[in-house]
Amino acid sequence: MASMKTYSQKQATVAHKWYVIDAASAPLGRVAGVIASYLIGKSKPSYTPHIDNGDFVVVINAGQTVLSGNKEEAKTYYKYSGYPGGMKSASAKEVRQKNPEKLIIEAVKGMLPRNKLAAERLKRLRVFPGSEHTHTPQQPTKIEVK
Repeated sequence: MASMKTYSQKQATVAHKWYVIDAASAPLGRVAGVIASYLIGKSKPSYTPHIDNGDFVVVINAGQTVLSGNKEEAKTYYKYSGYPGGMKSASAKEVRQKNPEKLIIEAVKGMLPRNKLAAERLKRLRVFPGSEHTHTPQQPTKIEVK
């Protein structure tokens, strides 16, 4: 009887691919979940939890992100300087006007596991407010989010 062996990917054999996702096609949470899955590498059959084998993800149309329900006014983003009275808050509408990329980045950051690999995974996320991006030479594969 042949013994079965568990496959464990090595860091030297990791091949990162490029994907592009349109953020205007689905609600923010659903788009962020798909992005996090590709950044972690769960979409690959060679997924290994302790190896960073995720892919690069380019997000376009971040300025047209869809928020369901009353989240445009009700959702609040906080920033704290660490000093007394240093708490600042902004609604999702204000954040969209000032920095639309932050909506996507914060949602994806919340869906990544809190471990040593999270910072490197987040570096592979590229977000653009419009439909144009600078990564056409990498020939990214388009992903539809429903």
